[in-house]
Amino acid sequence: MKDIARQSMSIKVESMDMLNAQIKMEAHASATYLAMASWCEQNGFFTSAKFFFKQTEEEREHMMKIFNFLVDTGGSPVSPEVTDINHDYSSIVDVFESTLEHEVAVTKSIHNIVKKAREIGDIATERFLDWFVMEQIEEENTIRDILDMIEITGTEGVGLQMIDNQVAKWIG
Repeated sequence: MKDIARQSMSIKVESMDMLNAQIKMEAHASATYLAMASWCEQNGFFTSAKFFFKQTEEEREHMMKIFNFLVDTGGSPVSPEVTDINHDYSSIVDVFESTLEHEVAVTKSIHNIVKKAREIGDIATERFLDWFVMEQIEEENTIRDILDMIEITGTEGVGLQMIDNQVAKWIG
């Protein structure tokens, strides 16, 4: 009887599957932000590059947080294959607009997992995701603030350098 208890998962299979998809999304984000950091470096946006290097690490931390939760709940986390990373951006505005689109997609994904966990009575997964729900509010707000700042400064001449300098306040 003890062996059966040891082998059983405390996480619901539906939650585990959705969280494994989220692991892949977080890994893809980490790789995408690394590509954005490279683009920023190559185009002289050195402070923005530092911002995206930091974001790369944060996304990996998010991935590992979910991975470890699955381990702790007896689930089977999957190390994702990451493909289709965009390395080409038309401008710094394109980089940050792409970032916002991605963060909005992550927010929707997290919310869907929370809704499913609630629906199937997976309280542990729902509570675990509370931190991610609040983190996504912060992530989206940061990128919206940067885009607002870009809109105010403009992207001509000195405006580009001002943008890069101002991103420093979001590096933390």
